[in-house]
Amino acid sequence: MFDYEVLRLIWWALLGVLLIGFAVMDGFDLGSMALLPWVARSDTERRIAINTIGPVWEGNQVWFILGGGAIFAAWPQLYAASFSGFYLAMFLVLAALIVRPAAIKFRSKVEDRTWRTVWDYALCVSGVVPSLVFGVAFGNLFRGVPFTFDTDLRLQSDISLLGLLNPFALLVGLVSLSMLLLHGASWLNLKTDTRVQARASALIPYLAIAFGVLFALAGLWLTQIDGLRITSGVIADGPSNPLTKTVIAEKGGWFANARDMPALWAFVALAYFGAIVAVLARRLPLLGFFGSALVPLATIATAGTALFPFLLPSSTHPGASLTVWDASSSRLTLAIMLGAVAIFLPIVAAYTAWVYRVLRGKVTAETIAADAKTSY
Repeated sequence: MFDYEVLRLIWWALLGVLLIGFAVMDGFDLGSMALLPWVARSDTERRIAINTIGPVWEGNQVWFILGGGAIFAAWPQLYAASFSGFYLAMFLVLAALIVRPAAIKFRSKVEDRTWRTVWDYALCVSGVVPSLVFGVAFGNLFRGVPFTFDTDLRLQSDISLLGLLNPFALLVGLVSLSMLLLHGASWLNLKTDTRVQARASALIPYLAIAFGVLFALAGLWLTQIDGLRITSGVIADGPSNPLTKTVIAEKGGWFANARDMPALWAFVALAYFGAIVAVLARRLPLLGFFGSALVPLATIATAGTALFPFLLPSSTHPGASLTVWDASSSRLTLAIMLGAVAIFLPIVAAYTAWVYRVLRGKVTAETIAADAKTSY
């Protein structure tokens, strides 16, 4: 039905959809728990906040699994390079994601203040660390990471955790953290009442301003970073071999993509629009939550559009950078997988919508008291 070039573009877009799905759906889990010590002060208030995500966090994390599976199956070279090079960073993320369910499950099992306080701060850390590290990873895509391939396409990587923690990547990490904190505060504003809601609502304007400023600073810094441009050797429907192309580095090259892709500016505007809606619609929590959801959606779309067609740029050997055109699985594999996605992705989306419809409404002190033994 589709030729190889179109299939590659479709899977590039699908990868973006899955990453956005994870950022939007699991992002408010991470953001709300990162805010836990500030929005909830008593034991009951903290149980209220935790129970807003308790029934849904596992389903939300499905998007993360789908994204990893899509990279593994559709972009095997990207999977090999990124999961090997970013191993320690991924380990930090996975450790934090493992701590979160442990804290949710164990916190209320023992009626001891110290026990519960330790798990409360574990929940906070489990929200902050992935939010920050995911942003750091995106920041390093723009700087490029040190890797290449030998003539047999075996990966040669010099990526280190300390090398990933460079100033620009840390700035992008703060962009990620601020946008997910904003999304988490909007979720708590939607799903709680009284003091927890009031504190979350009060934080929203400050988090929106922080995101706006950090996002603008990252964009300005990007104008001074070398971006990559393909000059020859790419065959959009040819075999996957990243060593056949010629690539040059240009100062501000990523930012220059805006000249050729007006959609990039539309996504930037959409991110700021979402932040403004989140602030102005605090008294209409559902609308405000949808506004905050636009922030990670548009931010990730901005980054993906600016990088296109690159998936993983190399800082030491630009010609070995992985792109949409030379890092994919075979045409047959992409076609079969696309058929599976066409069947199962709507099922996942429909089930998710049904779950949120069933679980609609606020979590209150009364609901915690009524289900004291079954609530988290």
